[in-house]
Parts: sequence; C-alpha cells; structure tokens
Amino acid sequence: MLKTLNYNNKNSLKILEMFLDKRKLIQKNQTSVVSKIIENVKKDGDKAVLKYEKKFSKIKKKSNKVFFTDKEINVLSKKIDKKLKKAIDLAYTRIKKFHAKQKFSSFKFKDKYKNELSYKFLPIEKVGVYVPGGTASYPSTVLMNCIPAIVAGVKNIYLTTPALDSKINPAIVYAAKKCGVKKIYKTGGAHSIAALAYGTRNFKKVDKIVGPGNAFVACAKKEVFGDVGIDMVAGPSEVSVVADKYAEPDLVSADLIAQAEHDENSQSILITDNINLIKLVNLSLKKQLKKLPKKNIATKSLKNFGLAIFTKNKKKIIEIINTIAPEHLELCTNYNNKIIKGVKNAGSIFIGKFSPEAIGDYIAGPNHVLPTSGSARFSSGLSVNDFLKRSSLIKITKTGIERLSASVINLAKHENLEGHAHSVKVRLKKEK
Repeated sequence: MLKTLNYNNKNSLKILEMFLDKRKLIQKNQTSVVSKIIENVKKDGDKAVLKYEKKFSKIKKKSNKVFFTDKEINVLSKKIDKKLKKAIDLAYTRIKKFHAKQKFSSFKFKDKYKNELSYKFLPIEKVGVYVPGGTASYPSTVLMNCIPAIVAGVKNIYLTTPALDSKINPAIVYAAKKCGVKKIYKTGGAHSIAALAYGTRNFKKVDKIVGPGNAFVACAKKEVFGDVGIDMVAGPSEVSVVADKYAEPDLVSADLIAQAEHDENSQSILITDNINLIKLVNLSLKKQLKKLPKKNIATKSLKNFGLAIFTKNKKKIIEIINTIAPEHLELCTNYNNKIIKGVKNAGSIFIGKFSPEAIGDYIAGPNHVLPTSGSARFSSGLSVNDFLKRSSLIKITKTGIERLSASVINLAKHENLEGHAHSVKVRLKKEK
C-alpha cells in the first residue's frame, strides 16, 4: 500500500525531495482562466458572479438571490441536529478560549532623549471567509476562520459558500450565525473571491480573504493578493506520523487514512525506525479501507502520495520531518520530547497516542488552518495576529533630533538621498 523509502541509503534526501516535488507539480496553475474570471467580475459585478456560479455548479434554476435573508438563516440554523449543535457550541468555546490567549498588546516607551515610540494594534475592518461547499462542507471551517477574527476585534465578517441551488448544510449556517457573520453569500469559486476582493452591488468589498478552497480558489486568492490580504495559499491536506515499535499499527493506520480521505492529492507519510511496523501498518490500512465510505479517494491518495520512510538514525528522523515541513505532525514514540526539540518546520504537532490529528481539526482549540506543501518552513497556522494591523508611532523631541541628526544625515548621504538629509537639517538650529 505505502511505498517504502529506506533513508539509510545514499541520496535518500534527494529522493525524498523529488517525491515531495512530484505532488506539488500536480497542483496545476489555473492562472489564465482565473484571471479572465476576475476581470469579468470586476467589469460586470453580480451578473458575472451569477453566470459563473450557474455554469460551474451546473445550476438550472433562475434564482438571482446571492445571499441568505435573515429569515432563511433563522429557519436553516434551527434545522441542525441537537448533538451537532452541542458539538459546535463546545468547539466554539474551546477555540475561542485558546485564541483569546494570543492577543497582542500595544506598547509605548521613551528613550533617553524623551523620544516617544509606540506600537499600536488595530483589527482589520472587513474580512471575507470562503467556505467550500458540496462534499467538503465543513462547519469547522467557519469556526476556525471566524473565531480568530472575532477575538482580534473584526466587526464585519462576510462569508461565502456555494448554495445558490439551496443545498446548504444547516450546520454551516448555524456556525456562521453563532460567529456573528454579517452576511452569508450563496456562491463559491474564483468568482466569489473576486467579488469579495473588488465588491459588487451585493458583495461587500473586504480587506482580507481567508479560508480553503479548490485549485481555482487558491489561484484566485493568489491573483487578488495585493489588492486585498489573504491568509495563505493552501494545498491538499497532509500528515506525517512518526512511530516506533511501541506504536499501535491500527492507530497509525487510522490517522494516515484520516488525512487520505480528504482528497486524492492529500499526503500521508509514516516515518519509523522499525521496519516491521511498516508491514503491520500496510496490513491494517487494507483492512480499515474496506469499511471506509471514502475508500476510493483514500486509496488513490495513499497509492500515489503515501510513503513509509525507514531509518534507524534519530537525527535523520528530525531531518526528514524538517524536509517535509508537514502541515500535521503526529509523534507516537517513546522519545517524543527529543524529536520536538529538533523540529523546526511543522504546522501543528500532536503528541502521544491519545492525540490524533482529527481532534485538532475540530475541538482541541488551536487553529486547523495550517501551512501545507512545505510552507511550514516560513509560515504558521492562522491566528489572531492575522486579523490585526500593526502601526508604529514615532514622536521625536527637540533634543532627540539634535542628538540623532548626525547619524541620520551620514546614512542619508551614504545612500545618496540628499533630500532625506535636508529634511533633518532644516529642523536644526543651524544647518550643518
């Protein structure tokens, strides 16, 4: 089931990098198509949004209502199953509690010249949240993207999810209502990203767009970045599980499958110092897949992008992790702490047999919007900080400019910026 890479062999690192790159290349760039969609939405507004929504979602209905009315939201949110409602409420509480700890504080200080220097945090004013529809209809996406914004103090959150044909998961509507979303739009795709980025008669123009989506949505976010902010360009989900001889093969297999069922392009990797565990995990995968509703998706994912990496060297295990830079890292060994000390690149780390990645997707508290495709080398998961702007305030005294001016003038002249030097000189008693 899982291909095996013996990391004790020569050129193992290069082979691993090539294997990881193969998956990245499959995530095709849709730039030309998406650019055309964006331009049409900028030109024709709601008309273009509706045209593309009906085309891509294959909707034959004539409905032109691009957002849910308050009445529709109230009716739909009451249709939610009681157990599911209770689960969403608990998740909301836990996620909010964790993110409340992340808030940054503004600060102010004076230096020896009585110059006043400060840093001010302000929330973004308007945020757009994209929530996928169809088979990937997740209320957890609503919570994970909206709650950090709420904690940051964002007052205007707008959400869009494909539902023009009235097929909508009530749990999404309930979660959105609980998060105080101002308006829920009924469209998806690149055209919805464009509508949020540039505004239409019905779509509010936002300052930042967050949330996962397919290749077209990811590409659209890339294209509009600069005109609006974005969280990240996320690829298919992934997990790396580090396990030793003490790990239970059935638990390891279950967690590999949990990622594989997301998408055919998801990636599940086992890293181990025990060659026998690979055999046991492969047997368990075959057994567990038989009962899985999304068997075909998970099987393709594991076949094409699954990998078992074997090495006896614990330092090499850390090298492998940092090379992969996984979105999710699970540690199921009796030397977890040693690994944690060496890990530099990972989105979220799950420690021990009772910490499956699935609990992080829903209810643990930390955010499940995490860097993928190796981007954990330079980025982090979604947080309150992503919804805050930071401004520096500088107030220089007369003494301050007199004492600091010489250095400023010297630096400005070195950089051939005489205008900069002059703007300091004219504030001094005598020009130097």
